[in-house]
Amino acid sequence: MSKKVRDLRSALELLAELPGQLLETDVEVEPMAQLSGVYRYVGAGGTVKRPTREGPAMIFHNVKGHPDASVAIGVLASRKRVAALLDCKPEDLGKMLCRSVEKPVPPVMCQSEPVCQQVVHRADEPGFDLYKLVPAPTNTPYDAGPYITLGMCYAAHPDTGAHDVTIHRLCIQGKDELSIFFTPGARHIGAMAERAEELGRRLPISISIGVDPAIEIGSCFEPPTTPLGYDELSVAGALRGEPVELCRCLTVDEMAIANAEYVIEGEVIPGVRIKEDQNSHTGFAMPEFPGYTGPASDQCWLIKVKAVTHRERPIMQTCIGPSEEHVSMAGIPTEASIFGMVEKAMPGRLQNVYCCSAGGGKYMAVLQFKKSVASDEGRQRQAALLAFSAFSELKHIFLVDEDVDCFDMNDVLWAMNTRFQGDVDTITIPGVRCHPLDPSNDPRFSPSIRDHGIACKTIFDCTVPFDQKDRFVRARFMELDPSAWVKQPGR
Repeated sequence: MSKKVRDLRSALELLAELPGQLLETDVEVEPMAQLSGVYRYVGAGGTVKRPTREGPAMIFHNVKGHPDASVAIGVLASRKRVAALLDCKPEDLGKMLCRSVEKPVPPVMCQSEPVCQQVVHRADEPGFDLYKLVPAPTNTPYDAGPYITLGMCYAAHPDTGAHDVTIHRLCIQGKDELSIFFTPGARHIGAMAERAEELGRRLPISISIGVDPAIEIGSCFEPPTTPLGYDELSVAGALRGEPVELCRCLTVDEMAIANAEYVIEGEVIPGVRIKEDQNSHTGFAMPEFPGYTGPASDQCWLIKVKAVTHRERPIMQTCIGPSEEHVSMAGIPTEASIFGMVEKAMPGRLQNVYCCSAGGGKYMAVLQFKKSVASDEGRQRQAALLAFSAFSELKHIFLVDEDVDCFDMNDVLWAMNTRFQGDVDTITIPGVRCHPLDPSNDPRFSPSIRDHGIACKTIFDCTVPFDQKDRFVRARFMELDPSAWVKQPGR
């Protein structure tokens, strides 16, 4: 890696060196729907349908209403880009994250003036207005409002003081108010807010925007891999080989990421729930990773903002929901978690894991499994059950042999067509809790579903039975170096 990545700016500098990975524009863009609409065509091939195509990240330097700020989008919307930013091969990302979780490097307090506080705006000052201070895009004309999609929410448990960082759906609701959506039982900061509410206390929180991509990737782990009390900033520290630096917030008793582009300081208010679309009345929230615009919640919590701090000429970072960005942030940590869990249960058999684009990094996983002895037959299905038991949001698992490229869905479907029979290789598990954003997980879709968010989980075992492996040997082409016959670029 030619440049050491420590923050968003150094990450963008690295991408600028890589052909086709970053596009900058000075043409004025409207943050209301237009900005995301442009990126839809440039970075997602014109669709943002599943699976999305991969295009460059973009920086908009001329955002209407925000003359001194830029907006970066799509930074992580490519597995190849994530690998470059983490100095790793794309196929090894899950394994790299697995090792990082096991050897955490805790964050530390910075010893110098934090760059995230170069400019300070306090909520009690005249003219304070989140709409003007934070160039948060509204992704579609139907969204509830401007969304902060990549805010690193950092808070401490009221009882233990243990910290964690999590990404949540944040919508600007007023000059000093944000809504935050907590998926029930799914995120640590939600549990912290619930406990603070039981105690009748406000929960201090910082929201750091525009940070080192290692923080964004590392923040998306979930239990049991990172249980309550595990600070996921430690994963980023392990990935970089040095701790994430924190600084004290100016208006609340909390810490923030010192080299962030923006920091929003505030408090989660107990006993208050608001409608997400109270200003737009569209009935919708924002485009979610499955490819649908999710319904607005009427049970969002309220954050009262106390201050906004930022770097000089700050860069807002955002994403569009149904894109490769979510696949990277949600899928790679899940790959790491599945690999680590199965490796502990049956070492050496699981070769790799891919949480593919078509599942948004959440719904579908491909497990590459090696059967070395006769007694390994059936263990591949145990591996799938382990993954299901730990990650409720998984809906479909494909099992393939070690000679199938699990990162190539054409190869996976080839295995399904030549090594799979539906009557013996399909394993269904009905009535299991899954992800509430899948609209098919609903009683109206199937009589097996008792409540919204319950699904029929399915294993597609596309592996060859061990006693028939000699019948399924792939065509054996000559192994050679083709460089003598193929003109190399630049030569």
